[in-house]
Amino acid sequence: MKVAFITLGCRVNQYETEAMAEKFIKEGYEVVNHNDFSDVYVINTCTVTNMGDRKSRQMISKVKKLNDKAIIAVVGCYAQISSEEISEINGVDVILGTKNKGMIVYYVNKAMIEKKQQIAVNDVFTNKAFEELNIEEYQDKTRAFLKIQDGCNRFCSYCLIPYARGGVCSKEPEKVLSEVKKLAAHGFKEIILSGIHTASYGQDLAGNWTLLNLLEEIDKIDGIERIRIGSIDPTFFTNGVINRIASLKKLCPHFHLSLQSGCNETLERMNRKYTAVQYEQIVKELRTHIKDVSITTDIIVGFPGETEEEFKATYEFLKGIELSKMHIFKYSPREGTKAAAMQKQIDGNVKEARSKKLIELNKKLEDKFMSKFVGRVMDVLYEDNFKENKTLYEGYTKNYIKIVSKAQSILTGQIADTKLKSIENGYIIGEIK
Repeated sequence: MKVAFITLGCRVNQYETEAMAEKFIKEGYEVVNHNDFSDVYVINTCTVTNMGDRKSRQMISKVKKLNDKAIIAVVGCYAQISSEEISEINGVDVILGTKNKGMIVYYVNKAMIEKKQQIAVNDVFTNKAFEELNIEEYQDKTRAFLKIQDGCNRFCSYCLIPYARGGVCSKEPEKVLSEVKKLAAHGFKEIILSGIHTASYGQDLAGNWTLLNLLEEIDKIDGIERIRIGSIDPTFFTNGVINRIASLKKLCPHFHLSLQSGCNETLERMNRKYTAVQYEQIVKELRTHIKDVSITTDIIVGFPGETEEEFKATYEFLKGIELSKMHIFKYSPREGTKAAAMQKQIDGNVKEARSKKLIELNKKLEDKFMSKFVGRVMDVLYEDNFKENKTLYEGYTKNYIKIVSKAQSILTGQIADTKLKSIENGYIIGEIK
């Protein structure tokens, strides 16, 4: 029996897909590419935007054409929010929410035997337990994603994720540390701690566990050379936290601090918990205390009520703060959120123009940041061949600059001192020392 996976959305979904794949492998399934003929297709969905929902439906249609007799399982955030809608789509056999992915093989087999649709979508606000989806045999042997947290209590006005994932729930620290030790024993050099709202880690646990405590414990584990944090709320970085983080030996100097807007009025409508000035101060403190730090972010343009003056405030803020990379998103109304019901929705052409302007700014700032490191020798963790060229390998510095270097031998999973030579389109050409 063959199973194929399609993963939409965030790194948490990527982690959960790999965990589900492992469960199928243990039951004797062969994992194949999602473009191939398969007996089972699992679509791990995203519902952050309407586009995510639409892509999920498109994938259902696509795999149905590949094998109209296949079992199709739709799982994750879109399934959690819109299970009834999905149940009416022809060909869907299994629907699981965000708290039931560990039971994927059971429900797929049940659908095969009973020849009827299986739906298991629980209320995320009553089921607050962290679902254990562990990975024992990672397919990727360079960097390992480790999900340590799920859920979010923030309720930003544009976001459905709290309704899809529920409140904050954390993986027990002893289990996290045990898993990190296993990853080290398997030869991993870098781990990436991920979650829906990673900064909230420990809020639901007994004792005084926080993300910072967890980082300090992981820092002591032999074998792991790099620890990276996924996207994190800027309010995590108080002065006390920054001082303690600066003393960690293995934490990578790269933080993805989600900003969304550089205008206070827009941030308030978004229900973000900081001001532009506070964000700027956090960036300054990180740059003061952590050498070579790279700070990346997300920006939403065209949020309801965003005037030309507000957009200009965001543009000037970003121009002045000079982050190393920005991911630009055009606001998409999400039914069920406060923002979708707000007055003064922005015209699509205006969003497009604002997006282009910030993308152009990002290109300049990204090149400016990378130029600071040209001529230096830095350690690079190489991951794979670059664009399938067997003599070129791509990898990342600790502060997440993409490097492409020539090599005579296989570099995958190796950390090598590399001289940074020249900037290309979004990366730096390296020379291995």
